[in-house]
Amino acid sequence: MLAHLNEGRPARTCELTDDEREQVEGWFLLTMKPVLYAANIGEDELGEGQDDLPNVKKVREIAEKENARVMVISAKVEEEIAQLPLDEKQMFLEELGIGASGLDRLVQVSYELLGLISFLTAGPKEVRAWTIEKGTKAPQAAGKIHTDFEKGFIRAEIVPYEDLVREGSMKACKEKGLVRSEGKDYVMQDGDVTLFLFNV
Repeated sequence: MLAHLNEGRPARTCELTDDEREQVEGWFLLTMKPVLYAANIGEDELGEGQDDLPNVKKVREIAEKENARVMVISAKVEEEIAQLPLDEKQMFLEELGIGASGLDRLVQVSYELLGLISFLTAGPKEVRAWTIEKGTKAPQAAGKIHTDFEKGFIRAEIVPYEDLVREGSMKACKEKGLVRSEGKDYVMQDGDVTLFLFNV
């Protein structure tokens, strides 16, 4: 690793065995962290063919050598999106043919790079997203809300976000059999809308 770093190369590009990687992760090297390059392009370059732009290709070549990711974004378009009322944003994005704002895509790619997901809790007064590491089991996810939830975990009632939005309510999801009851070994999935049942 020292020889690799002395050559000016980031730690994340060093070939390591699983045991070596485990040891190196304990050193908390900055260049071991995942990297995301944002390639800023002009408003008129957005859409089909943006990945074939010469400067975007150069950024991708650098990223590949460093085991990094690249996201193409137009700062000018993002500025315009930020100034639009909420109801006009989606229409503007569809006209541009990009589907989601750069900020939304940046968050999504960043979560992927960091190995994070979100689950949701929903009630009559509040809907909240909770960030957890990918692979977290239900009791530990419950513990993110409150330690008592993890200690007294019984089960989790789960419905995927898309199903809840489509059906309109938890009651409608239950009537259609879309709500699952999951136990202690359940691995949480991104977008799970969850009701934790616990006993203290």
